[in-house]
Amino acid sequence: MKPLNAKTLVAACGELARRCPHMAVVHERHGTPPLWDREPGFATLLQIILEQQVSLASAKACYEKLEWHVGEVKPENLLALTDSELRTIGFSRQKTAYARHLSEAILEGRIDLKAIAGLPDTEAKAELQRLKGVGEWTSDIYLLMALLRPDVMPRGDIALHAAWHRVSGEPKPQADEFLAIAERWRPFRSAAARLLWHYYLSEKGVR
Repeated sequence: MKPLNAKTLVAACGELARRCPHMAVVHERHGTPPLWDREPGFATLLQIILEQQVSLASAKACYEKLEWHVGEVKPENLLALTDSELRTIGFSRQKTAYARHLSEAILEGRIDLKAIAGLPDTEAKAELQRLKGVGEWTSDIYLLMALLRPDVMPRGDIALHAAWHRVSGEPKPQADEFLAIAERWRPFRSAAARLLWHYYLSEKGVR
């Protein structure tokens, strides 16, 4: 399948709104969501790792501090920093280990992000998950935002679960329950995720 783009996102959201009354509510109220695309490569994968289990604002602040220290965010520049310097920037001990492992894997040729971009979804995820600290959510987000794959639903994304709970009135689902719910949105699950994030961000704080 071709990568998602601004034009195909509009079409996918329209189709989801026709097929699903809850998606229709989101689409009518907030319109087509942003594409939220990111440049494929080391810097984006590192930033997604930083976003694990913290707020996006916190991860963004940490990433921007890293940029200030190293300039261009690339493996050799990150490895030039000590663990203490990374901790001062805002990396946890665990994420320091993940960042070093990712940097070394790229420099040593144990992972090739350009080659991964050419693989089918399942194979691309499997390759990414060979990296320390890269699980299902991280690999899903990389496929969805960096590779713009059209039919990916991130497993375990709390914001998506909260958005679905609010728009549907159903109990807040667990990770596997939500993936089962998302089956109804194939082959447009990446657009469905964007619609639900759009709803979550737009309705945040609204009662």
